[in-house]
Amino acid sequence: MGIRRQGLGSLAGRFVGAVFGVALAALPWRAAEAQIGSARYSAIVMEARTGTILIDAGADEPRFPASLTKMMTLYMLFEALRDGRTQLNSRVVMSEEAASRPPSKLGIPPGGGLTVEQAILALVAKSANDVAAAVGEHIGGSEERFAQMMTMRARSLGMTQTRFRNASGLPDWEQVTTARDMATLGRRLFTDFPNRYHYFGTVHFAWGRAQIRNHNRMLGDYDGADGIKTGFINASGFNIVTSAQRDGVRLVGATFGGSSWVERDRHMGALLDQGFARMGIAPRAPSSVMAAAAPAPRRNTPAARPVAQNNQRLAPPAQAQRRPEQQVASAPNRQGQVAVPVRQTQTTATRPPPRPAARPAQRVEQGSAANGAQRQQTANATPRPAQK
Repeated sequence: MGIRRQGLGSLAGRFVGAVFGVALAALPWRAAEAQIGSARYSAIVMEARTGTILIDAGADEPRFPASLTKMMTLYMLFEALRDGRTQLNSRVVMSEEAASRPPSKLGIPPGGGLTVEQAILALVAKSANDVAAAVGEHIGGSEERFAQMMTMRARSLGMTQTRFRNASGLPDWEQVTTARDMATLGRRLFTDFPNRYHYFGTVHFAWGRAQIRNHNRMLGDYDGADGIKTGFINASGFNIVTSAQRDGVRLVGATFGGSSWVERDRHMGALLDQGFARMGIAPRAPSSVMAAAAPAPRRNTPAARPVAQNNQRLAPPAQAQRRPEQQVASAPNRQGQVAVPVRQTQTTATRPPPRPAARPAQRVEQGSAANGAQRQQTANATPRPAQK
């Protein structure tokens, strides 16, 4: 599929410098440069019940949604199930056009197909572009018509800055969104479809003899995380929308512009930690994604002093313990301490974390080996979309 290039100049111009005035000006310390120093960065954290914004860093700046687009594809599919226009066991046929989509994909040949429930799992876990296009044709008759339906429905949900051009998130210069809009969509997926939201917590998806691992490694890595979706194209960097619940409080966060999935997840965890602290939730022992980010203490080094938060002195957290119910492999080694580059809506007395150690090696989030080479570009690269 060809990449649309209309409006490149105006869109790229709006990217440059927008976040620097919002996020960078508020930084009293040096943070992860690829994440913070990129015009692709933005972030938001909101409380799910009321939609109250807790953290905002360039949340209304235009961004490319990448595979976060599939959240809207799934919203439309859940509506069709709710309204009786399709069933979980209905067959989604793979057209020649849908089968031609580049990876990540299931690789179903034209004329083949899968059930609606299998399609849901393939979109959540595999982020399959061919399945997304087939779902669009299944519901809208054509993917182009389905994208128009997606845009109209998004506007009705309050996603005023979002425009869709396809069902998958494959590169298109006219397909744009914001961190606020994507977090809003994540919140509505939970509140509007509580009986379907559990799909986003799927850790493994069985397809034939293969066990496909969910790209969202926040599941199991971050205490309380139970969804939702990751995304990547060159023009957007590594993106994620995450929902997590602790002590009856649910937060939804979104961040754009990570230079790797490791950096993105680590940063998302730090944002959620701040959000829970602002909601009065006591800090937890660091989960693996955050504990692995902290450098190991040197031998004979004095114990760390309590950290001041909200004028209270807190004891250092206990060593992380893996919860019995987790079904995922241990997170890879992640080094360095991430700083949280955000403009907050309330004043919180915090101390800046130490400067990060050497940046972790990048890993490919999804797609083929050829696509993996493209994904290891730095976040300061020129924001031109490229296929997954």
